[in-house]
Amino acid sequence: MRRCPWPGEDPLYLAYHDQEWGVPEHDDHKLFELLTLEGAQAGLSWITILRKRESYRRAFHGFDAAAIARYGDAEVAALLADAGIVRNRLKVLSTIQNARAFLALQETGGLGALVWGIAGGKPTKNSFRTMDQVPAKTPVSDAMSKELGRRGFKFVGSTICYAFMQATGMVNDHLVGCFRRGEVGAP
Repeated sequence: MRRCPWPGEDPLYLAYHDQEWGVPEHDDHKLFELLTLEGAQAGLSWITILRKRESYRRAFHGFDAAAIARYGDAEVAALLADAGIVRNRLKVLSTIQNARAFLALQETGGLGALVWGIAGGKPTKNSFRTMDQVPAKTPVSDAMSKELGRRGFKFVGSTICYAFMQATGMVNDHLVGCFRRGEVGAP
């Protein structure tokens, strides 16, 4: 069975590739979680964040945006002391800000409607044969980054947005020959 080379042999990474990555996701709550985790990953490897995902879920109340939006100084201090997550003050504060921006979006259709609308409403099916061909960002991720930033989101640069688009199936970047490519909607 052939798959994309990036997960290597790590069982957690393999499971992520084989079961989650690239599957179209429209649920606002799950999109908020993935956007938060992609922002936390900035400057780090994705496997580092995958290994901390359960700690993130615990620390951030299951990514309940309403609860996170109410965090104050005491919660921030507790999060910065939590070795289970990335203890970067700017990333912690951005999660709180992003929860507030996420809640504001609920009044206008939600996060899913916004990001999928920017992405064209359906997955883009790429035909890359090597990892060198996969871009770090695109004009669509540039537009998503700009719009999310305009709406108050932090840690949503174009590269983060493209990784988010890959993770949530807005783009199918499973390489040609990867068994998952066809399973997530590519011809």
